[in-house]
Amino acid sequence: MRIGLDSYSYHRFFGEWYPGLQDDPGRRMTFDEFLERACALGVAGVSIESCFMHDLGSASIDRIRDRLDRYGFERVWAWGHLDGLSSGSDANAEADLKRHLGIAEEIGAKVMRIVGGSRRTRPASWAEHKARLVPMLQRLVGAAERYGVVMAIENHIDLYCGEMLELLEAVNSQWLGVCLDTANNLRLGEDPVAVARALAPYARATHVKDLARSGGDPREFAFWPSVPLGSGEVDLPYHGSVW
Repeated sequence: MRIGLDSYSYHRFFGEWYPGLQDDPGRRMTFDEFLERACALGVAGVSIESCFMHDLGSASIDRIRDRLDRYGFERVWAWGHLDGLSSGSDANAEADLKRHLGIAEEIGAKVMRIVGGSRRTRPASWAEHKARLVPMLQRLVGAAERYGVVMAIENHIDLYCGEMLELLEAVNSQWLGVCLDTANNLRLGEDPVAVARALAPYARATHVKDLARSGGDPREFAFWPSVPLGSGEVDLPYHGSVW
């Protein structure tokens, strides 16, 4: 495993924060500043959130690739914030994902993190959800193969672990794996270690994060704020067969 840094770690500095939970930090970070920060931390790679890259013309894409090459970073292109494919209901998002597979290939990324949906887009029934999302992903794996980019779908509070496994088995392609988030399924009431054990064979990228309990309703996002690694309730130092 190689350690990388996701630009979403600095989302407030790229102009996005959660009202009522976070504040505007008062300044902005550029892409070059993010890369300089990653270099200073000594990481091996970066994950670049496309939602913060507003100019993606050919010249900009060339510049991104050149900067990444200069630092020698491994790279993941991250697509889909906030709602991704809207749980299989958004044809425009499907077309946009295909376009971003091409961008990922151009910048030299072998993996593109994708989002199938969010808790806001999840249908009431898993049968309906699966019926929408599986055909869309089956169409997309062909494009992923053509570009040589593996799609890593994140467990994005839209899928329980068993549903994620069903999804992967139904699509059944080496071009679809998982971006394993260590904390998101805790927000669904599932054991993060059990989820990691089940999804690890499919993992092509990770989001390593920790959560702590806050007040209010545990079904709400605000109940589980992110905290520094090791200070929350995710058993990151687990000594079983996963880590």
